[in-house]
Amino acid sequence: MAKKEPIKEHILKNSLEEILADRFSRYSKYIIQNRALPDARDGLKPVQRRILYAMYEDNNTYNRPYHKSAKTVGNVIGNYHPHGDSSVYDAMVRMSQDWKIANPLIDMQGNNGSIDDDPAAAMRYTEARLSKIANYLLMDIEKDTVEWSPNFSDEKLEPTVLPARFPNLLINGISGIAAGYATNIPPHNLNEVISGCIYRIQNPDCTLQEIMNFVKGPDFPTGGIVMGKQGIVQAFETGKGKVIIRSKVKIEETKTIQKIIIYEIPYEVIKSNLVKKIDEIRLNKKIDGLLDVRDESDRNGLRIVLDIKKEANQEAILNYLYKNTDLQISYNYNMIAIDNHSPVQMGLIQAMDSFIEHRKQVVTRRSQFELKQKMERAHIVEGLIKAVSVMDEIVRIIRKSKDKNDAKNNLIQRFQFSQNQAEAIVIMRLYRLTNTDVFELQKENEQLNKQIKELKQILSSQEKMASVIIKELKEVNQDFITPRLSDIENDIQEIVIDHKAMIADEQVMVPITYDGYVKKVSLRSYKSSSEAITNHKDSDHLIAYGQASTLQTLLFFTNKGNYGYLNIYEIEEAKWKDLGSHLSSYIKMENQEKVISAYLISDFDLNVQIICATKYGMIKRTSLKDLSSTRHNKTMAIMKVGSMDEMICAKVSSHPEDFICIISEMGYAFQYEVSQIPQVSGKTKGVKSMNLQKDDCIADIAIGNFTDGQFLIVTSQAQMKRMKTKDIVSLKRPAKGNRICKLVKSNPSLISKIFYCEPKYTFTIYSQDLYTFEAKEIPIMNEQATFSNPFGKLNSFEWIENLEEIKKGEWIENEQHKEIQISLFDMES
Repeated sequence: MAKKEPIKEHILKNSLEEILADRFSRYSKYIIQNRALPDARDGLKPVQRRILYAMYEDNNTYNRPYHKSAKTVGNVIGNYHPHGDSSVYDAMVRMSQDWKIANPLIDMQGNNGSIDDDPAAAMRYTEARLSKIANYLLMDIEKDTVEWSPNFSDEKLEPTVLPARFPNLLINGISGIAAGYATNIPPHNLNEVISGCIYRIQNPDCTLQEIMNFVKGPDFPTGGIVMGKQGIVQAFETGKGKVIIRSKVKIEETKTIQKIIIYEIPYEVIKSNLVKKIDEIRLNKKIDGLLDVRDESDRNGLRIVLDIKKEANQEAILNYLYKNTDLQISYNYNMIAIDNHSPVQMGLIQAMDSFIEHRKQVVTRRSQFELKQKMERAHIVEGLIKAVSVMDEIVRIIRKSKDKNDAKNNLIQRFQFSQNQAEAIVIMRLYRLTNTDVFELQKENEQLNKQIKELKQILSSQEKMASVIIKELKEVNQDFITPRLSDIENDIQEIVIDHKAMIADEQVMVPITYDGYVKKVSLRSYKSSSEAITNHKDSDHLIAYGQASTLQTLLFFTNKGNYGYLNIYEIEEAKWKDLGSHLSSYIKMENQEKVISAYLISDFDLNVQIICATKYGMIKRTSLKDLSSTRHNKTMAIMKVGSMDEMICAKVSSHPEDFICIISEMGYAFQYEVSQIPQVSGKTKGVKSMNLQKDDCIADIAIGNFTDGQFLIVTSQAQMKRMKTKDIVSLKRPAKGNRICKLVKSNPSLISKIFYCEPKYTFTIYSQDLYTFEAKEIPIMNEQATFSNPFGKLNSFEWIENLEEIKKGEWIENEQHKEIQISLFDMES
């Protein structure tokens, strides 16, 4: 028994880093060159090329019956592409989908998916064949026009590139992701690109601008509007650029409603997802006036119908949908393809030049192949013609010969025929000896000589070769007339979303509570409710409520020195008896923030001031204009408040001659001009408003033009008194002020509120029962008097204010101004 030789060890003594780097670089090279990126010459990835060639090899062409898709997939996997069947079938399906590829290369019969992203039927159910245009990619492949390489099993040869009579890379586009590279090439119009190539061949030194007279830009199979000429130019120059694709829509009007008809959508947008997103916007009431969304697409084309109210602003609705759905998308050019075995980012001219150079090589190789065949045939025809003239002697020589080879040798020796000529003579049939066939041979010889001359001219003349390439390009152009589907617009239309333009102006009731609960209630629901006060938690209380327009904005201030605002139309609608939603569901807020004041505004650009005061005596003045923000998704600081302090109120001043009256809980009060408070921006502490005694703090402030009128002062137990404005001393800030009520040590009362009022003003408080009264019902008293008890002593009550609108003021700093008084706090019912 022979002794087995020991197996020699083969150990790599390399670092793990070196081994991984080597293996990954090989893998990356394979992925880049042989899987994910297209070849610049035929515009195909390897799997696509293998599918097309396998179908061509199997005679599965456009002019023959369909074959089962499963058969094609089997041929591709078994002969050329050793990967999963799903990857091959998916590539087949994509090449057949006319909404993804401008000129489908495969004609598939059966369910090949849909623009709604429905999957294609299984390969055993569908049938396919090459489309007519695919024939132009494979034409002349049998004439040694391209290089061939062994397949994975070395049993067969496969083409490394197809002859490609048209620039498929630009016409059909492609996308793919490799290791470190990605490509995204949109489809372009076939007739435009071919015309551009013809012009480039005729004018090799032409500029991009000249080419763009033919190639306008991308032309997507789903149509749409391509905006941004600058992005197209940049992409054509460098291979990278960005364009905007917008849907095409039209408006139809009926007697009762308007209809927005969407009949073309952006490239690679899934229609069903688009319809779903628009319907979500409708259901969530992001757009007022959108009544219904329907997909009415059928075999006649795409059609999405949006029903909108008759009075709705169609332009505003469309702008919102362009911004928030795939009704408008951006498309990024990234034209990377394999050129000369390397990934190259190429512009339009480079892509055309790569195709043109490929066509020159194909025509050269084809001409050489055909020239060789023609010359061989011409040589044989010459021998046959010569043989006809001495046919009697040739017959005698053949009859005397031992066998075929002896006959050939004898003919060569006697008449100096070549080996090929002698072979043709001995296998020639006797009927070819007629005069007719002699004439045909002479005619064929003339034709062959003419063709040989033309082929030699093609190979020797660049001009002749260019004319051949142009002629073949024109044939494709004539066979496939392709109207442009996508419109090109030079400028990108800016999307300006006017949310208010989409909102119907409706009147609603808006209550807001101390804990931050808010809602909007239709007037119908409010009037049908038997409850005077809206529902809230037992530990909460109502700050204000009032009638508002859905076009207005709710501005609120919190005890943490912050402010926030939200549009009334954004507030969730509820019933009057419902609790409502917390402000934190709309904007971000700090923990334990409580609402202390709220107003309605229609515009931030008003000449009014916001006066903010804290519990321990700080005050500041800020312009309303400074509160406007482009992003208001969270509360923002209007005043820096100490950790032991809190903001107690935010009041509005609309006139430079306004006065402020400030009152402490222990009953000290004085007034001074609002102009004494410096105007500063947010995130500052402000200045000292009042000198407070120990254990005292600010109760409230009142603002207005106090030349005439009274103050209504309220205690924490709902005791009240009226005082004339002139009875409260005017001092410079800060000051201690004077007492405005008699101190009753046995039953001390803390001041809670102060209001500037006139006798006709109406107020409301709530404590189990609702109390509404006019200011004139409360006695006018001097500073020595105590308080009256119009409702008895109430240990717990809610002071309910009207949710008032901040209106236009006349605040002009350091300038002469008109004597205009605008009351912002009229409580008149």
